[in-house]
This record gives sequence, structure tokens and C-alpha cells, in this order.
Amino acid sequence: MKIIQYQKIIESVSDMCIRAACDLPPDVWDGIKEARQKEPFPRAQIIIDQILENASIAQKERMPICQDTGSAVFFVKMGGDIRIDGGTLNDAISEGTRIGYTKGNLRCSIVGDPIFDRKNTGDNTPASIHVDIVDGDTLEIVLLPKGGGCENMSRLVMLKPSDGLQGVKKFVTESVISAGGNPCPPIIVGVGVGGTADGAGVLSKKALLRPAGVHHKDERYASLESDLLKEINAGGIGPQGLGGMSTALWVSVEYQPCHIASLPVAVSINCHAARRSTVIL
Repeated sequence: MKIIQYQKIIESVSDMCIRAACDLPPDVWDGIKEARQKEPFPRAQIIIDQILENASIAQKERMPICQDTGSAVFFVKMGGDIRIDGGTLNDAISEGTRIGYTKGNLRCSIVGDPIFDRKNTGDNTPASIHVDIVDGDTLEIVLLPKGGGCENMSRLVMLKPSDGLQGVKKFVTESVISAGGNPCPPIIVGVGVGGTADGAGVLSKKALLRPAGVHHKDERYASLESDLLKEINAGGIGPQGLGGMSTALWVSVEYQPCHIASLPVAVSINCHAARRSTVIL
């Protein structure tokens, strides 16, 4: 049995919050640079150049890539041979979030009540935490900060099984095209297919964790990813919605089994500041 100290998790999460806000992941850097090389429209080229410059300044100056430092969404893989000493996992992640957003002077965007008392909690908590128990004695924590602009463009539909592949393609493509410039393209699109309504939503966010440029291992789903990317970019929305061929950098699809009467499909979008950070304890 491996013992991980409660305080160690707090410190690690705090650092993750600051790191994610300032550092664009290498695969996203590469995706944006590749989009710049392929983009034929001058206005779109200028916007992509500004996006790259902004990310470079953020990294060097240790400043947030975007003023919206997002909802703190965590995906955790916790080994069954782990015991946390000093407190619970959820409390440690929440405390680390509170410290990280405060220490890093990151914008706090969470309100305590969604309808009747939209008062800012002041520390970006509570965090959204998803935990999977796995074999082994390691604790992997991935932070996916989700800005409000791209999160607001999330979509969910319960298709009929008879809608099939074409129904999935139509829904995903129309969801992204109708979002226009709202999610700050060029974007990364995560698609969750199957499960239940709530499960598909989580799965679509998990799809965003896969590095840009890495296809699904199943060739059928890899082909679907390529088709969706091509159809989305043919829509001409372009960087920041001002036209061009670089609406999406990548599309990732994840699936899971579902009920015989259902075909849930969820879409989650990351803006060009597709931030994430990981720690393994």
C-alpha cells in the first residue's frame, strides 16, 4: 500500500493551476503552427500569428494565456493500492485549487448559486472532479481549465440508434458550425458517443485530454475524427470566426457502450488556449 500525503496533493494541484494558465501544451503549439502553415487567408494568418505571440508572452512572463482562467475540471486515475494520509482526495484537490488560483492571481469565475444568488465564491471552487479507480499505486491528476466561452458551446443530443454514423456526423458538425466564433477558434473538439446522457458529457471532455494529432486506436473512429475535422474546417469559420480554413485544430472521439434504445452524443470544445496540466504522484 502506497501512502500519499494530503499536503502533497494540495501543493501539486496548486502548481498545476498556475502552470496550466500560463503554458500551452506542446501538442497544441504544434497544432497551431501547422494550421498557420496551411492557412491560405491573410487575415486568418495574422490572427494565428497573434495567438502564437500571445502564448509565447504568457509562457515567458508567467501570465495567463487568457483572462478567463476557466472552471477547474479534474480527471483523476487513482490506483487501488493508494491511501491518502491526512484527508480526502476531493478536499485536497479543492484546497489546491483555492490556493493555486489565489496565489497565481488567476481570475476566479465560479458563482455559488447558479440562479438565485450568483455571488462569486472568490477562489474558483468548488472544482469539478471525476475519479476513476484503476490498478496500481499511482495517482494521476489531470487539470482541464474550461473557459466560459467554449464551455457554453457544449451540446448534447439523444439520437435514435437508426440515426447512425451520419446522424452523429451531422450533429457534431452543425454544433460546431453554429457556435461560430464564440468558442474562440481555432478550436479542439471533443466528442463523446454512447453511455448515458451524463456519461456522454464527461466522455466528451475526456476526449479533450488526448493530445492533438493522436488518432483513436480504433480505425473506424480514427476515420470519423478525420471526416469531422475536414467537414468542420470546410465551414469557413476560421480563426476567431473571421473566416479561414483553420476552424478546428483537431477532433477527438471517445465512445462507450450504451442502451439498445439510445445513441447519446455530446460535444465539448476547447478554445485555441487548450490548456491542461498533469501530475503523477
